[in-house]
Amino acid sequence: MVCPYIDSSSSVPEGAAPCADASPSSASAGGPATPPAQQGGRGVFTTTDSPCVAVCSTLYDDICRGCGRTAMEVAEWVFLSPEEKQVIWTRIRAEGYPRRKG
Repeated sequence: MVCPYIDSSSSVPEGAAPCADASPSSASAGGPATPPAQQGGRGVFTTTDSPCVAVCSTLYDDICRGCGRTAMEVAEWVFLSPEEKQVIWTRIRAEGYPRRKG
């Protein structure tokens, strides 16, 4: 997983935190990030299962302005079950997340 602020000559913007789980596919241009889709029943994901859009900022509260997850959800994302992730996806989509600049 790649954070846009790592291995970059630019610094992290004020109010933003380096991304915990950003990936190239989640930060790419196009439509909104989507929950995982399996391919061929083999458990191979065709898209990222993370709602991270590499716009990481909590603006001094607990909710990321890019993906809508709490700081704790971001930190624990890789340890959550698919069912727990789906509950979070359902909530953040209902709240209008993930959001991209543009």
